Amino acid sequence: MAHALHRLWLPILAMTLAVVASNILVQYPINDWLTWGAFTYPAAFLVTDLTNRRYGTASARRVVYAGFAIAVVMSLWFADPRIALASGAAFLVAQLMDVTVFDRLRRRPWWQAPLISSSLASAFDTVLFFTIAFAGTGLPWISWAAGDWGVKMAMALAMLVPYRALMQILLPLPTDPVHEHG
Repeated sequence: MAHALHRLWLPILAMTLAVVASNILVQYPINDWLTWGAFTYPAAFLVTDLTNRRYGTASARRVVYAGFAIAVVMSLWFADPRIALASGAAFLVAQLMDVTVFDRLRRRPWWQAPLISSSLASAFDTVLFFTIAFAGTGLPWISWAAGDWGVKMAMALAMLVPYRALMQILLPLPTDPVHEHG
């Protein structure tokens, strides 16, 4: 377990940074349709999908759990508590969904697993986050959610470029004993 966490420090750090930055930036609207957080959160799906492809589902889940714990605690310092709670709930559900869907699609063409898993998980993340974070506040949260989801869909497509490039670097050799499927 210690070895597993040692080799996952970079994905855990990247996940934490993506979530904390998003929780801060979601508090700053661009207009009635978008907040700045819409542009940073999709990086969390990139981290999950690359970890899943490189190390397998068990390691991807470890990154999700560690990123969740660290990001929620940090978000309580840097964001409104309601946003930190909403983020934690939506993050956990969406990222674990992403890991599961990705794993079921991993043998399909390289682009299908990250695109489909991120798209489905983004829909759940958006609904959960914006409902918990902003319902009843008088803010235009429904239009923010719609704009956020639109950006997440565009980013899911755009993230295929760095995913493919990083996949070439991170994929294990066929004899790599660290690749796990659990």
